Amino acid sequence: MSQRQLQLRMRRPDLENLEDIALPPGYQVRTYREGDEAAWANIINASFGGDKWNAERCRHDLTSRPQFDPEGLFFVLHQGEPVGTACAWRQSVDEGKVGYVHMLGVVPEYQGKGLGYALVLCTLHFFKDRGFQEAVLDTDDFRLSAIKTYFNLGFEPVYVDESHSCRWEVVLAKLEETRGRKRLQGH
Repeated sequence: MSQRQLQLRMRRPDLENLEDIALPPGYQVRTYREGDEAAWANIINASFGGDKWNAERCRHDLTSRPQFDPEGLFFVLHQGEPVGTACAWRQSVDEGKVGYVHMLGVVPEYQGKGLGYALVLCTLHFFKDRGFQEAVLDTDDFRLSAIKTYFNLGFEPVYVDESHSCRWEVVLAKLEETRGRKRLQGH
């Protein structure tokens, strides 16, 4: 039986010098409203593939938890329709120092427009405005676009498992390879 591999951890060691949140024309950001659970589940299922999330599970695992703050669950809207989400989470009810960027997802046809970047910035501003000092997140090795976004937002790798050193080496090599290919193509 194989043990599930720990996700990679990233940390932004401070919340200083955050840029303003900018969205492409036609997009807006808003926070959670009662009844958003189905829209949230649809975004997460579309972003991550599968159908394991629904409104009930969202309520159980997210919106009914004591760490949940409705002002910390962000949605990007396009023509009034939620197409992306991210949650400013606390690992425990009493946490006030380290914010956790949780469940970032953008519907695939809206990816590549900077929406994920804007959503993470929303969570970072949320944490800073509430006196948090740093932020962390977990991600998967294959989410190279997301990892690139996190690096661009000042996150750094954290090695929480003995496998992380080798895994980060592979991820960084893949990112460098991708960057090299884009340079060759003139991008």
